[in-house]
Amino acid sequence: MPDPVARRAVLLIQTAFIGDVILATALLEHLHHTEPDTPVDFLVRKGNEGLVQNHPHVRQVLIWDKKQDKYRGLWQLLQRIRQADYQRVVTLQRFASTGFLTAFSGAPERVGFDKNPFSFRFTRAIPHVIGSGVHEVSRNLHLLDPAYDGPLTMPRLYPSAADEAAAAQAAQQAGGRPYICIAPTSVWFTKQFPREQWLKLLAALPAKYAVFLIGGPPDVAECEVLLAASGRPGVVNLAGKLSLLASAALMRGAVLNYVNDSAPMHLCSAQGAPTCAIYCSTVPFFGFGPLSPFSRVVELREELACKPCGLHGYRKCPLNHFHCAYGIETSQLLSALAEAEAG
Repeated sequence: MPDPVARRAVLLIQTAFIGDVILATALLEHLHHTEPDTPVDFLVRKGNEGLVQNHPHVRQVLIWDKKQDKYRGLWQLLQRIRQADYQRVVTLQRFASTGFLTAFSGAPERVGFDKNPFSFRFTRAIPHVIGSGVHEVSRNLHLLDPAYDGPLTMPRLYPSAADEAAAAQAAQQAGGRPYICIAPTSVWFTKQFPREQWLKLLAALPAKYAVFLIGGPPDVAECEVLLAASGRPGVVNLAGKLSLLASAALMRGAVLNYVNDSAPMHLCSAQGAPTCAIYCSTVPFFGFGPLSPFSRVVELREELACKPCGLHGYRKCPLNHFHCAYGIETSQLLSALAEAEAG
């Protein structure tokens, strides 16, 4: 006999990148507000589970290891999902793999975007339009309620006491001075502000600020190069030393966080941390912009016929000039800092 509580449960599926998972937490907030008694499980890719493992609105985290036994793991997940007897399964992605899990979940309500190859088996398929200026959070919220027209529900992360302690310990390296965080890297080259440009900013930042370079283990080397090349006192490389949630807690205490159009920007949004988002090849109009109360977007002042050149960016500039990044002036970044200082 199915457990009546489990029958009411919802499964959210988001197995894409870190930033996508962070934005998906807005649905957890919405469900907690509108259906506080509904258990919610969350399926993520291996490596991203730390974002929601101890989330107060998540009952259970399911993990898909895409790098090891990808398709076997997918089949095993499907069996587990079917056994859980969910009332609703909602995929936030437009890929066949998560559409497959949703379509054959056995849930009475199977929801996703109409661009998913398996949308023909969904009980509700919602349009997903990029380039309309609608934020991804809003697009996701319409999966839960197609008629929703209220205020945008903010994504939110919940650093643990250990995360907060790690962030506080890291902040002590500022020696009591106010600090700025810089997250200099991105998975995509054309989303990443160039090293030379970061070095100009580091040289121009007021001396009263300590600077923390943040990122994951893959970013340690690049941050070390920036640290050494800057020659600036008070720069600390924290890349690879903090969890994602501890990094988020640290960013919350910064005077300003300089980020690319990448995961650290969404970490800021989920903590209400002051943000200066630098857009190189992409544009906020795609719907993935910053959501913090203090958010400034910096991009090339002039219009380029080639910008945006793609939704996610490329491994190199298709036209080999990368002017959308190199044309951004340091004074634009300093103006954002002046506004943050003014409150």
